[in-house]
Amino acid sequence: MDKLEEFIREHKITEVECLVPDMAGIARGKIIPADKLLRILRERGMPLPESVFAQTVTGNYPDDLDEHISPTYGDVYLTPDESTVRFVPWYQEPTAQIICDAFYSDDTPVPLSSRQLLKMIVKEYDKRGWVPVVAPELEFYLVAVNTDPDIPLQPPVGRTGRQEIGRQAYGIDAVNEFDPVFEDVYDYCEKQNIDIDTLSHEAGAAQIEVNFNHGDPVELADQAFLFKRTSREVAIRHGVYATFMAQPMQTEPGSAMHIHQSVVSKKTGKNIFATDAGNDSQLLRHYVGGLQRYLPYAIPLFAPNVNSYRRFGHKETDSPINVEWGVDNRTAGLRIPVSKPENRRIENRLPGADGNPYLTIASTLACGLLGMIEEIEPSEQIKGSAYKKGHTLPGSLTDALKKFKSCKPLSNLLGERFVKTYCAIKEAEYKAYNTVISSWERENLLLNV
Repeated sequence: MDKLEEFIREHKITEVECLVPDMAGIARGKIIPADKLLRILRERGMPLPESVFAQTVTGNYPDDLDEHISPTYGDVYLTPDESTVRFVPWYQEPTAQIICDAFYSDDTPVPLSSRQLLKMIVKEYDKRGWVPVVAPELEFYLVAVNTDPDIPLQPPVGRTGRQEIGRQAYGIDAVNEFDPVFEDVYDYCEKQNIDIDTLSHEAGAAQIEVNFNHGDPVELADQAFLFKRTSREVAIRHGVYATFMAQPMQTEPGSAMHIHQSVVSKKTGKNIFATDAGNDSQLLRHYVGGLQRYLPYAIPLFAPNVNSYRRFGHKETDSPINVEWGVDNRTAGLRIPVSKPENRRIENRLPGADGNPYLTIASTLACGLLGMIEEIEPSEQIKGSAYKKGHTLPGSLTDALKKFKSCKPLSNLLGERFVKTYCAIKEAEYKAYNTVISSWERENLLLNV
């Protein structure tokens, strides 16, 4: 922990936020005085109940919790990843944050950790001499403060004193309505070494897209994880909310987290998706084939909430409904951008912004890897609109979980314990959701039936 200790001493850090993403991508962990943290790490590690990794988005647990974690509900130990130490720029006191990995007392990794799962998938590539590269594109909305969940969300008031009503895709002045918010977002990201590239207005009212520069999958997942937290904090400080819900407003487009992905050879450093002549390689075709075959089974990992399935099928905003693929075709779930051979990549357009970044990236890399291992041939490239092919994705979380549990190759790769626990968590969340009486039911059934 020399680097961490040096960072703390050099910057006179008084407190450290030790973060670990749970299954939903929520930051869990502990805030601890810096000197105490260093003492703890010299001994063993920071204890945390293993049940954190089986917690639902509502803070509850599956009914059969003891079937997924130790029946004693014992501790695991957080070990900070020194490469992730950063300032927390919004506090008065000098405060650091660091992302942790979780281990048992015998130093074996906790398989229910989403960050560990992504690391494991990256290692599977490494065994074969490959290095995956990803670049997320993350969409989100700014919305007016809403303290009553029965009231629909509304666009916030911008600097002109008006709400944005019409859709302003790529509108420069529309982005500038919230310029103070985004100035702070860029400033805070720079201070945290979050390497965001472009920012643009998306199709929805006060909907924004941020592109990350390409790089290592774990590092990019870390950045997306921290970016969500940062954006929400900045927005609150400006009197609005930032939301990454997949479909926050029924009349507006949904929010996605598209994942651009390529693979390079460890030996040569070349992109294996292109041939020496600059054409698509056979490995690219197999990767696409793997995405086509297995993404429909892996959907709960990147469409994890009941709200996620409302996003699929908004055709006027390029939301996908299937796993067709094509060159520069935004109607397809899988798009091959026009690029030079060294930049040849596949864009997975299915994931929602509400997904845990670690699980979203892990799932798309896992499906592509299975395609290359099994040498799966893709369908013919789609010509024209992929919407003419029809909706082939699961229509609900319950349907998606059934498919996920039935897929043996994914279960073998991700780990049977992880799959069972993840499904138990999502089934508990659906059970909680299904007990809520919605405003639609009160509006249309109260006095009519």
